[in-house]
Amino acid sequence: MNIVVAGLGIIGGSYCKAIKKYTNHTVIGINRSPKPLQQALECGAIDEIGDEQSLTTADMLILGQYPAAALEYVNAYGHLIKKGCLVTDTAGIKQAICPQMQALSKQHGFVFIGSHPMAGKEKNGFSASDPDLFQGASFIVVPLSASRENTSILCRLALDIGFNGIRITTPEEHDRMIAFTSQLPHVLACAYVMSPQCKKHRGFSAGSYRDVSRVANINAPLWAELFLENGQSLTQELDLLINNIRTIKNAIETKNRPALTALLQKGKDIKEALGE
Repeated sequence: MNIVVAGLGIIGGSYCKAIKKYTNHTVIGINRSPKPLQQALECGAIDEIGDEQSLTTADMLILGQYPAAALEYVNAYGHLIKKGCLVTDTAGIKQAICPQMQALSKQHGFVFIGSHPMAGKEKNGFSASDPDLFQGASFIVVPLSASRENTSILCRLALDIGFNGIRITTPEEHDRMIAFTSQLPHVLACAYVMSPQCKKHRGFSAGSYRDVSRVANINAPLWAELFLENGQSLTQELDLLINNIRTIKNAIETKNRPALTALLQKGKDIKEALGE
């Protein structure tokens, strides 16, 4: 296949590198700024530097941009995308973009399948991209109205470049679950390191601090966009978390050892029941 990757940040760049490492597909890179493209060409992550005319011969288009930017890109250049081309995004939200992408696909004759690679780092940009970023990761697919054949093509590519599991879902379920599994931990980490004690942690911290604070090293503009676009699901999860923290806080303040022990045991039991 001729695969065009638009947006060579950490995710788009990792797609380029992984596809070149693990498949025989041709990879063409498109990016607003030239530096990542030159880096990608020099390291063999892409076969050539492309432009919007490259969309006319693409068998697959992977949108590596932020959600709103991906929509803007397809709005602007959808008319150039080859009929039947399989277009997929990489965004961490789906309800805010899937309906519009689906409408554009019908207007211009390409196939849109939403997807979300559950992989990343606390760094961004092409320099942080890694051909093995997706090894063992989960790949979430939102087929919408796409055929089983087209969905299988995307899933096959995902497995070829290292993803270990495919999860088929809807935009609604995706956003509900990602609010809990991804967005809420990022909120928690950012709130946690805002304590004035954080700057004094060295010598007093070990694994607990490291595990809770890790994802506070955040790409703020991207995550702000994701949080706001998934505000309803995220605020529901925040309300649950705040209520649970208040319940534990109350048990501590009232020195209610039985209640506190029961709450901590409940958390332990839930985690153990998951086999984790």
